[in-house]
Amino acid sequence: MKKIILGMVAAVALAGAAFADPLEGMWRTVPDDNGNSGLIQVAPCGSTLCGTLIRAFDSSGNEMASPNVGRQIISETVAQGGGAYRGKVWSPDRDKTYNSRLQLNGDTLSVSGCVLGICRDGGTWTRQ
Repeated sequence: MKKIILGMVAAVALAGAAFADPLEGMWRTVPDDNGNSGLIQVAPCGSTLCGTLIRAFDSSGNEMASPNVGRQIISETVAQGGGAYRGKVWSPDRDKTYNSRLQLNGDTLSVSGCVLGICRDGGTWTRQ
């Protein structure tokens, strides 16, 4: 009986990994207004997805120290179907949080968002 229960627990744990959201993983942003880019790790946070800045890069592509490393860039993000996601994206270069539209297409992620009627194209991020 103990083996059956352990087997069921293992099957449930493995099934959770099999159902990971396609947006989960590491994403490299495009350069911002200052020429800086970042590496964002997207993972579940409660019932939504969030993305945290893991590493920052200067305009030459060299890793740099940034007070924003460890900050949440993507928050409150949920799948809409067909690779579309809606949520929030914080832009460090403008210190604004945008109502975001993310469109996943394989290993690319088109990012855009609006705040107070002002919309911005966040470019196409690439999976790392």
